[in-house]
Amino acid sequence: MRQPDNYKRLIEEILTLKNDKNYMILAHNYIIPELQDISDFTGDSLQIAKWATKINNDNILFLGVDFMAETLKILNPEKNIIVPTKNSTCPMANSLTPEIIKEYKDKYPDAPVVLYVNSTAECKALADYTCTSSNAVEIVNKIDSDTILFGPDKNLGRFVAEKTGKKVVVIPGETGYCYVHNRFSVEDVKKAREKYPDAKIMIHPEAPEEIRSLCDYTGSTGQMMKFPEFEEADEYVVGTEIGMIHKLSKTFKDKKFYPLKEDAICNNMKKNYLKNVYFSLLNEEHKITLPDWLIEKAKIPILNMFKLMEV
Repeated sequence: MRQPDNYKRLIEEILTLKNDKNYMILAHNYIIPELQDISDFTGDSLQIAKWATKINNDNILFLGVDFMAETLKILNPEKNIIVPTKNSTCPMANSLTPEIIKEYKDKYPDAPVVLYVNSTAECKALADYTCTSSNAVEIVNKIDSDTILFGPDKNLGRFVAEKTGKKVVVIPGETGYCYVHNRFSVEDVKKAREKYPDAKIMIHPEAPEEIRSLCDYTGSTGQMMKFPEFEEADEYVVGTEIGMIHKLSKTFKDKKFYPLKEDAICNNMKKNYLKNVYFSLLNEEHKITLPDWLIEKAKIPILNMFKLMEV
């Protein structure tokens, strides 16, 4: 079958394949606008994880990075889950290894392990709980322990420590961070204040503390979607991956949104694009597979997260 040579035709072909093969398309908020627009659901990692448990379709095309696709498979082991490319990964997730977790567990044998969902399936298998950027504070607050092993994002871990007052031991330490959020600077915030004096500045908790303290609101991408509902401001500066601008602008058409940094781009998220989505659906390729033992072990901390959220 000849590759379509223009975007409009390509989108039509994707939607036809999606319907003919009975696929649902799930996408993270950081995906390019064209793919957000043809997805059945877009959201942050917690929203996707919760939604995954309610999907009736046997076939899912996921647009994001590999650890998110793994989480979908862990929660839906019987489903056929494909991705456009196996090269869309997360350096932060890859910074933490099972060996590092075991090393810290030996040092803190009584401390529960709370892993950000931005972690590999092999690491999740060693955790007691998972969390997302939107519920990390809530989850850690509800755990009956004053000391927590938390990884792999150092900035989110320090945010949790600030909000809970608990001893949060960040693993793997200084090497665990999101390169997009960790690059936001004090100068970026100062420039945004000068350029958009009437705007509210939203920042992701994966950003460093000295940046968060200068902003008006700290929240996950899902929480950022709620913030403009309750604010009278007409303009917002968005301190996260640039893909959020499209979703916010589409949802709040009467408000304006500007990136805190024009080059706040996750290169791995952008490895999902129209052509490889088309070929993935056409050939039903790049299937997510995990061994049964890993699925069973990695599912436990995810379900423990859901249980704590119900308390």
